[in-house]
Amino acid sequence: MQAVLGLGSNLGDREELMAKALDELEKLPETKLLSLSNLYETEPFDVISRQENYLNCCVLLDTKLSPECLLDHCLSIEQKLGRVRKEYHGARTMDIDLLLYEGFSSQTEKLWVPHPRISERAFVLAPLSDLFPLHKGLGFDFSEAYEKVDKSGVKLYK
Repeated sequence: MQAVLGLGSNLGDREELMAKALDELEKLPETKLLSLSNLYETEPFDVISRQENYLNCCVLLDTKLSPECLLDHCLSIEQKLGRVRKEYHGARTMDIDLLLYEGFSSQTEKLWVPHPRISERAFVLAPLSDLFPLHKGLGFDFSEAYEKVDKSGVKLYK
């Protein structure tokens, strides 16, 4: 099955943390990284404290892991890279969200797929459009959301 993850970092050496996260994702069992979006520098979104800008990207994976198992691995990678959860949408060394999983949807406390706020977040939609230039992927059509969302705080990184 194919899955899309969203990665974000705004604490520490963001580039190095992104590279380490991607390296860890490539080590996942029964999983292959198929495609990687560009990196984007984005302004903090929906935050209560002052924060530095984020680096964001999306990755397309082919995996035999279940959505729950994939999420558990993502949370483990976040922890390995120093993620500490202190406040809602607080600054973080690494955030890895399971955005889409082919043929799967869920709305549980632990796992909500497709991610419920994709359509509101330019920092997700911009890199997602690199993976799916026609704004449709894994059964999800984000073309209307992509046209409507304010992308002014999202810049291609380097």
